[in-house]
Amino acid sequence: MTCVNHHKRAANTVRMVALFAWVAVLALLLRSASAAEDVLQVTLAGRDVAVWKPAGAASKVGYPLILFSHGYTGCNTQSVFLMEALAQAGYLVLAPNHKDATCGTAREAWYPGKRLANHPQEPFRDPAKWSDATYKNRADDIESILNAVLRQGSFQGVFIDRRHIGVAGHSLGGYTALGLAGGWPAWKDRRIKAVLALSPHCSPFVLKGDLGHLSLPVMYQGGTRDLGETPVVKRSGGGYDLSSAPKFYVEFDGAGHFAWTDLNKKYQQLINAYSVAFFDRYLKGIKNPDPLAPLLGSSRPNGISQVRAAEK
Repeated sequence: MTCVNHHKRAANTVRMVALFAWVAVLALLLRSASAAEDVLQVTLAGRDVAVWKPAGAASKVGYPLILFSHGYTGCNTQSVFLMEALAQAGYLVLAPNHKDATCGTAREAWYPGKRLANHPQEPFRDPAKWSDATYKNRADDIESILNAVLRQGSFQGVFIDRRHIGVAGHSLGGYTALGLAGGWPAWKDRRIKAVLALSPHCSPFVLKGDLGHLSLPVMYQGGTRDLGETPVVKRSGGGYDLSSAPKFYVEFDGAGHFAWTDLNKKYQQLINAYSVAFFDRYLKGIKNPDPLAPLLGSSRPNGISQVRAAEK
């Protein structure tokens, strides 16, 4: 019992260190990044929303839509590299600033220590205290902007294919995305057809959620140096194992928790490749050639330490 308690304390310590690293590093994130400064920002359903318009010609029914949820105390322009790649691939991308946003265009002015002052709604180290009421405001943000956009025939001159909607999220944004996919049944939005979970906080779903009945494609991405979240996704009986198929797990060799933000350029090309290919298969329905196939086999790109897939 003593050994078990020791391991639990060690695991909690690792998660707390990861959380404080997230808080500290995000103090530097995108406060003056030129890529973020060029992003179109609009007010939609009372939320500040970053917009990336799709490139290329749309199908007769319009462009597929992807909604992005940022990490805890991040902001809607924390991952411009990925948003731009999705837009270039022909997706309309919308990303709100959640209430906890503290960088980029967050409504409250930044000040030293602001991120430390914004305590999480429940301790990240204690998933037993989480429920479908925890960060429900984030789900409400995504739902509100989705409803507002779909009430219109087009958005910012872009016609939307309302049958093909995906959601992506990083860290606490991954929690938001998985919740909307059905990790919390009360949050489930059946309009969402695919979910991309980037180093997601999924321990509440592993303990008490319903990942086994997502009934839509999910891709998890993690990193070998992402000590706070990836282990919960990849371990036996973790987020990936519990999720319904089709499901994928992609692990980037040496990647830490910030690999999915603009802070680290090393993995951006690989992240873009897997993310775009996933949505191309499941939102655009591209099958010939299958965009995911070359990324999943033994000849997959260098820098990928592990790939797992269950397609049925």
